Amino acid sequence: MADSDHSMSFACVTRRMALGGAVVAVTGAALGGNAQARSLAIPDSAPISTPDPALALWQEWQAAHELAEQLHLRQQELEVELAERVDFLCTVINLPNGEGVTICSKTALDRVIGDRTDMAAIRSRAEADLAERQARWDAADREIGYSVALKAEREAEEREESLLKALSVTPATSLAGVAGKLDAVLRRDEAWEDYSKHPWPQIRSARDDLVQIGQQIPGWLFPGA
Repeated sequence: MADSDHSMSFACVTRRMALGGAVVAVTGAALGGNAQARSLAIPDSAPISTPDPALALWQEWQAAHELAEQLHLRQQELEVELAERVDFLCTVINLPNGEGVTICSKTALDRVIGDRTDMAAIRSRAEADLAERQARWDAADREIGYSVALKAEREAEEREESLLKALSVTPATSLAGVAGKLDAVLRRDEAWEDYSKHPWPQIRSARDDLVQIGQQIPGWLFPGA
């Protein structure tokens, strides 16, 4: 994750908004751990019938993002456990010339041996070894639920990506919504990008500026301030 000074997050629509106060918060944990970036909110006078659609989408995206991260960590844990229980699904065959070749599938076996009748015994042993390894892997997989976890992770990532695309084409109607768009981009790619290089410092700076501007508007509510 990004450093605590810049890892910002928003709170969801508060109970006060539901009751008529019309507060949409942008809180500090993932939107910015610094004391000056606690939150953004729409003014008290804003009608509750027109919430920012971008902020609403950001809230959905954040939930999907956090779920995808949790499922990814779980999948990694199960992957390690599976590897500890079962050897690799590959086997090694020794060719007539003495060369050892690693084979991980019947397709690979076909490419190496082809229709050579002088290697029929080698093929038979390799196929039996591959089948045995696959059976052990399948049994361990069913027991610990690795494939189920992997499928859940992929589905969560697909939903996260779908929401991010929707967010990118949804106009924001508040500073909180604009900040939410920037926050989603930053957090989505923080694990894969070098945040010291362009354009990440500029995007992060723009997000932080929005929080600063929002705090200076009279009459706005700032949870935690």
